[in-house]
Amino acid sequence: MKGSYLFLAEGFEETEALATLDVLRRGGLAVKTVSINDKAEVAGSHSIRTVADLTWSEFKAEADFSGASSENVLIFPGGMPGTKNLAADAPLMDIMKEHYNAGGTVAAICAAPGLVASQLDGLEGKKFTCFDGFQEHMLAKGAVYTKAPAVTDGNLVTGRGAGCAIEFGLAILGHVSGAEAVAKVRQGLMIAD
Repeated sequence: MKGSYLFLAEGFEETEALATLDVLRRGGLAVKTVSINDKAEVAGSHSIRTVADLTWSEFKAEADFSGASSENVLIFPGGMPGTKNLAADAPLMDIMKEHYNAGGTVAAICAAPGLVASQLDGLEGKKFTCFDGFQEHMLAKGAVYTKAPAVTDGNLVTGRGAGCAIEFGLAILGHVSGAEAVAKVRQGLMIAD
């Protein structure tokens, strides 16, 4: 799949979604948010309502499914029950798997590495991080747990939790656009290196 998208399900973790999106857009990435249903408004886990750029139908009509590169990122925030809702969406999980297998990047934070990214194949030896207690499914696939704010291993980017959302966003930005883009956004946000 070409393009970068951040998927929103009812009960998503607002900080993980919106801070990540903010960092990426500051860095010049044209990331669009997608509601996984046909209502554009999605309620987060703390009852903050967000209007997605695209509904599921609009996403399916717009998205280019003709291949992917590592610069094309599918992003999955955590939060409950948002992560469970993402993981249970079989058509979305099929798209994620096809994207990853074609060389596209998957980025997941908090519970999403354990419940969403763990559905990918080829995770043996991949380093990852996640919210404490959600590592079991990734470990079962042979991935290696690392307690860090964000971890990039090939075309998999993972983040630990809401407090690490900016570092997660910067890790995605670095993966796509390089260190100079990250340094510029860090400076603009007044984040020390």
